[in-house]
Amino acid sequence: MNILCIGGGPAGLYFALLMKKQRPDATITVVERNQPYDTFGWGVVFSDQTLGNLEQADAKTAAQILAAFNHWDDIAVHFKGQLVSSGGHGFCGIGRQRLLNILQHRCEELGVQLVFNQDVEDEQALALQYQPDLIIAADGLNSRLRSKYADVFRPDIDTRRCRFVWLGTKQRFPAFTFAFEETEFGWFQAHAYQYDGETSTFIVETPEEVWLRAGLDQMSQEQAIQFCEKLFARYLDGHALMSNARHLRGSANWIKFPRILCQRWVHHLQIAQKRVPLVLMGDAAHTAHFSIGSGTKLALEDAIELAQSFAAQDNADLESVLTQYESKRSVEVLKIQSAARNSMEWFESVSRYSQLQVPQFAYSMLTRSQRLSHENLRLRDPAYIAGLEQDLAQQAFAAAGLPLPQTERPVPPMLTPFRLRELVLPNRIVVSPMAQYSAQDGVVGDYHLVHLGSRAMGGAGLVMAEMTCVSADARITPACPGLYEDAHIAAWQRVVDFVHTRSSAKIGVQLGHAGAKGATRVAWEGIDQPLTEGGWPLISASEQQYLPGVSALATAATAAQLQQVLNDFVSATRRADAAGFDWLELHCAHGYFLSSFISPLTNQRSDQYGDSLENRCRYPLEVFAAMRAVWPEAKPLSVRISAHDWVQGGITPDDAVQIARLFKAAGADLIDCSSGQVSKAEKPVFGRMYQTPFADRIRNEAGIATMAVGAITEADHANSIIAAGRADLCAIGRPHLTDPAWTLHEAAKMGFRDITWPRQYLAGKAQLERNLQRERAAEAPEARIV
Repeated sequence: MNILCIGGGPAGLYFALLMKKQRPDATITVVERNQPYDTFGWGVVFSDQTLGNLEQADAKTAAQILAAFNHWDDIAVHFKGQLVSSGGHGFCGIGRQRLLNILQHRCEELGVQLVFNQDVEDEQALALQYQPDLIIAADGLNSRLRSKYADVFRPDIDTRRCRFVWLGTKQRFPAFTFAFEETEFGWFQAHAYQYDGETSTFIVETPEEVWLRAGLDQMSQEQAIQFCEKLFARYLDGHALMSNARHLRGSANWIKFPRILCQRWVHHLQIAQKRVPLVLMGDAAHTAHFSIGSGTKLALEDAIELAQSFAAQDNADLESVLTQYESKRSVEVLKIQSAARNSMEWFESVSRYSQLQVPQFAYSMLTRSQRLSHENLRLRDPAYIAGLEQDLAQQAFAAAGLPLPQTERPVPPMLTPFRLRELVLPNRIVVSPMAQYSAQDGVVGDYHLVHLGSRAMGGAGLVMAEMTCVSADARITPACPGLYEDAHIAAWQRVVDFVHTRSSAKIGVQLGHAGAKGATRVAWEGIDQPLTEGGWPLISASEQQYLPGVSALATAATAAQLQQVLNDFVSATRRADAAGFDWLELHCAHGYFLSSFISPLTNQRSDQYGDSLENRCRYPLEVFAAMRAVWPEAKPLSVRISAHDWVQGGITPDDAVQIARLFKAAGADLIDCSSGQVSKAEKPVFGRMYQTPFADRIRNEAGIATMAVGAITEADHANSIIAAGRADLCAIGRPHLTDPAWTLHEAAKMGFRDITWPRQYLAGKAQLERNLQRERAAEAPEARIV
C-alpha cells in the first residue's frame, strides 16, 4: 500500500507511524511545508485518558512522550482576588515542537519518508509523483484541500466572538491555572500551564468588543504584550511574556477561534486512470476549542481510529475501511465538539457569571463543558466537593430562613431548600407537569390522586400538575383537566390536601390554553391527531394549521375572544387558589395559545400584538398581569416559555433572555425554560441536559430564578446544575414516570441518608441503603479480585 500524508503535524505523523508499524511493507510519505525544527506554538495539553489511548496505540512512542511531559493534577481558579483549587484532574503538558520531533524520529525509525520544505499547492501533481493509494489531508486549520473541495466536504466554519493570543513565559505554574481580571474595558482571562521544566503556555482571551475598547487592535505586538504583562502581573511574579510569532505585526497576533465541522471527510480524486481517496484528518476536518484540551488530542485520536479501522478490516476494501472510519470517528468528534462548544461559550460569557460568588464561579467554570460532573469531581477531590456543598448548603438554608441541619455529610445541592416569596420548597427537585389525559369533563379523580400523591411521597420538593385548561375549548384533548368550573375545585382540593398531609412537598398547577393544538386525540391514539368527532373551534394568534393539511384550522383571535380568554385565565387563577395550590405557572410555551403570540413563526398579526418581540409578548403579559393581580402575594407565579423554536426565523436564546426580562418586570418569580414544539419543522439538538443552557442564560443574564428541564435524568445532573448556578430548580419528567420515588432513590444512591421518607416506608429505606452500600463496596478498587 502507498500512502501520502499532506501535512506533517501530529495527525499526519502519527497516522504514518501507526500504519508503518501495522504494515511494514507499505510505502508512506509525509510532505510538510515547514522545516523539521521550525519553532511555532508553545505547549499542548493531554488528559490522562488521552495518554492511555496513546500507550495502547504505540507503547514506544507513548513512553518517549511521557518522558517529556510535565504532569499536574490541580486546577487553580483565580477570581476577584481569591483562589479556588481542585485536585485529581490528571493533565500533562508538552512542548508542541518536542512532540513533533518525537513523532518525526519515530517515523524515521520505522521507515516513513519525511519530506520537508515543500508547500503543496497542487495535490494532483504531487499524487502523480508519488502514485498513492490513499491521500491523507492533514494540512491544518487553514486547509487548502478542505477549501478546494468544499462542495464535497461541506465545512461549517463558525468564527467565534473572542480574541486570543498564544504567549509563553518562564514563570512556572504548578497547576493548570485560570486567571480572570476585570478592567475598565471588560473581562480578560488567562489560561496558563507549564509544559516543560522552565516554560509555560500563557493564553490571553477576551471578547472582541472588550479587545477593541482596550485599543489592542491599534497596539504593536510589543505594546500588546506589555498590556498583558501589566494586567496579569500578579501571576507572573516578574517574568516576561514572550511571543514566538515574530513574523506577525500588531493585532495579527490576536486571532478568533474558528469552529470547524465538516459534513464529509472523504473525497475521491481522479489521478490519471486511478481513483484515489482523499481523507481529512485533524484540524482540516474539525476543531475543538483550546479550553477543553487541544486540537492535537483530536488529531492523534483521528490517526488512532483510522489505523484501527485498517486493522479491524484487514482484508476489506479501502472504501469499507474509510466508511467505517468516517461514520465512527465523526460521532466521537461531535461529542467532543459539543463539550467544546459549551466550554467555549462559557469563556465568551465570563461577564454573565461575574456576579456569582467565588466558589460557585469556580465550580461553574470546572463543569462548563458538562463532561465533568458533580460526582466525577467528588471522585477526583472529595474534600473540595465536601467544602463546596457545605458552603452552598449554608447559603441555601439561610436564604430559606431555616437552620442548617446536622447531617452525616453536607446536604447535596439538589436537596437544599429553595425560597420564593413566602413559599419554601424542601428541595430543588420538581415533578415536571406531564399531560396524563385522564380527566373526565375537566374533572380529576383517583388517577391524579395516586399519580401526583405518590410522587409527592417520593421526595420531590414541588409536584406540578399538568397543563390545566382555563375553558372547555382550551383543552388539548377531551381528557385534559380543567379549572373552568367550580366543580373542578373540590376535585383538585382532594389531591392538594393529600400532598399537604402526607408529604413535605408543595404542589403547583400549570394553567394553559391549547390554541391551535387543541381538539386532538389522547397521546396513545395519535399525538397531535385531530378528533374525528366532538371537536371545537380553535383560535390562535394568527390563522394556522399546526399540522399542515391535517390539523383543524385555527382562526386569528378577535379582540372579544382575547378578552374572554384573559377572563378565563383570571377565573382559573382564583379557582387554583381556592383549591389550595401553593404555586401557579402560566404556560406560554410549546405552540399553545399564548406561545403562538410570542413566536414569529405563528404570529403574523398587524395590530398591537404583532411584529416586534415586545408587541408579540404584549398579550401574554396582559394575561400574566391579570393573574398576578388576583393570585396571593405570598405565592409564587412562574412562566414556562419555549426558549428556542429550533427553526430558522423563530425564537432564539437571545430572544428568550429578553422575554424573561419582560415577564420579570411584570412580576414573574421564575422562568421555566423549555423549548420547541412550536413548529413541526423544528430540528432540536438533543443531548443530556440539552435545555439547561437556556436556564443558565436567563438566570444569569436576566437576573431571575429559573427551572431547568429536559434530559435531566440523575442526581449527578441536578447537583451539577444547582451547584453551578445554572438554574434554581430541576424539573424531572420521564424519570418520574418510571420511578415515583426518584428523589428518595437518588439520595440513597448518593449515600445521603438524612432525607425524610414516609414513615410507612422506612423499612424499605434501610434495606435499600444497605444494598447500595454493598454494591459500592463491591465496586471499590480494594474489593476487586485481580
